[in-house]
Amino acid sequence: MATAASDVPHYGGFSRFELELEFVQCLANPAYLNYLAVQNMFDKPDFVAYLGYLQYWKEPKYVKYLHYPGPTLRALELLQHERFRQEILTPNLTNFMTLEGLKNAVPPAYKD
Repeated sequence: MATAASDVPHYGGFSRFELELEFVQCLANPAYLNYLAVQNMFDKPDFVAYLGYLQYWKEPKYVKYLHYPGPTLRALELLQHERFRQEILTPNLTNFMTLEGLKNAVPPAYKD
């Protein structure tokens, strides 16, 4: 039986789907990943388990909602590795990821 839209629980006016979509898209931002690391979020087993739960975004029925699926899913995959969760604290990795993202964002017509 289908669930009516009014039956979907809301948190601050947003559905869980909307909140998880916004959060998972934020993971494509290396500065945000660094912020989470600085806040020791990656040291919390419940948070790491939540990152594992978010793997469902790889499924075609969900990935179509992502604005930048490549960087978002790549970050989600990297976050499954403890070494990455530790190394994102370093400015070198954060800067490298930012520069790579910028390099990949330049349209082909503007590349050398």
